[in-house]
Amino acid sequence: MPRVNITDIARKAGVSKTAVSFAFNNPSRLSEATVQQILAIAEEMGYSPDPVARSMSTGRTGTIGLLLPQPLPEIVRNPYFPEFLEGIGEVCTHSGLSLMLVPPLKGSMRRAIVNAAVDGFLTLGLEESKATMVVLRQRGVPFVTVDSDPIEGVPAINVDDAGGACQAMQHVLALGHRQIAILAIRSGKQGHYREYVGTLGARMHGYLQALEEYGLTINGRSVRLLECASTEEGGMESFQTLWKSRHHPTAIIAMSDIIAIGVIKAAASAGQQVPRDLSVVGFDDITLASLIHPALTTVAQPSREKGEMATRELVKLIESNSQPIHQVLPTRLVERSSVCPPPKNED
Repeated sequence: MPRVNITDIARKAGVSKTAVSFAFNNPSRLSEATVQQILAIAEEMGYSPDPVARSMSTGRTGTIGLLLPQPLPEIVRNPYFPEFLEGIGEVCTHSGLSLMLVPPLKGSMRRAIVNAAVDGFLTLGLEESKATMVVLRQRGVPFVTVDSDPIEGVPAINVDDAGGACQAMQHVLALGHRQIAILAIRSGKQGHYREYVGTLGARMHGYLQALEEYGLTINGRSVRLLECASTEEGGMESFQTLWKSRHHPTAIIAMSDIIAIGVIKAAASAGQQVPRDLSVVGFDDITLASLIHPALTTVAQPSREKGEMATRELVKLIESNSQPIHQVLPTRLVERSSVCPPPKNED
């Protein structure tokens, strides 16, 4: 049986094909009675719009893409992501848009960008220097960067990562800690922290600023740096690595809450009590941070608001080609129960 099309509906309704298209895509152009008549006939005939044909006629897909720097399984294991996604979803719902998650396709960001049928992209944690940015510009659809170094002419939504990280490090230093380990999110830089960019670069800058105030720096002895996956397992493995060394840190500062939570769990398994034996600080203030025992001292960032703001900016670009903004949202230290002065026998 041949597929019903808009010509068939127009013939039966006694209207033009343009009127049928308006009924589905722009009903405000018709009277309410005409819209209802066309929709009723379409339902009676078993017609449903072809989304590909619709996008070809309107020039829009009604979908925005969230471009992810990591495979989906790794991204969704971080509880920060759903909170960020909630903010995006609020704006999509209000604007009548769908959201497509766009992770690397067969390991290629370029392939993912080229194949995503979207009206614009939100990018999460991408580096300007990467070929990804070149492909985004070539694709010709608007995009907004999140958690990346600002790019001239492109809207950017960030948080004060450097300020929050500085507060976290100042907090443990003020309590007397001098044996400190920083757990950085895996970067591909093999621990060459001077090469960090974006969120990692900003947070590392904040840590180093606070250390400098106390005459300290990362030296591989009293202040050490390890990279790990931003997962609970990453935090657990890092703790085990540190505890195999001769000198144990008295404080661990993690670049994400989920890493810090992994540290707390591994410490408990090893018979180390947080914070008596080891102080732990995170970053993000995910919901779980206040529920774990002991409750995690962390840096709060407005993850949901960040998602909302970035999506609103993208919608503006899609609809009206508005002027790009660079917005930095505040962070703050949240003191809970996972930090105290170092043990008396600190090395």
